[in-house]
Amino acid sequence: MKVAMTEYLRIDLKSEKWECRVCDHEIGAATQSYKEGLLVHDRDPREIHPPIIDPDKYRFTFSPDPEWVRILEYCCPSCGTQVETEYAVPGHPPLYDMEVDLPALKAQWAARGEAAEPYAGPAVARDEGHGH
Repeated sequence: MKVAMTEYLRIDLKSEKWECRVCDHEIGAATQSYKEGLLVHDRDPREIHPPIIDPDKYRFTFSPDPEWVRILEYCCPSCGTQVETEYAVPGHPPLYDMEVDLPALKAQWAARGEAAEPYAGPAVARDEGHGH
């Protein structure tokens, strides 16, 4: 059984692996952080939040200082879908934001039996020949 955990992540309960919901790429062990299996782009926060006032004239420009904050973008290494973004302190490890109790999750989904929704494939918009 494959269980959606976020918009772009799911867990295959049989293999106990994180997977990309867009391309089905196996990201890594569900007993560890999914971020370990993703590509990371360490963005300068000024790219996202440009200075409001002239940085040549003013020290504080209402833009985040890259010495104090960084923006980490996590992407699937197979399809490039951006799975997660976080603001972090430079030099600190990424947030471990989702720890799953696999035995409890397996028991929960096993108890649902027939009520459980079957896996319908990746969460990708499909062109059904309707001119889209």
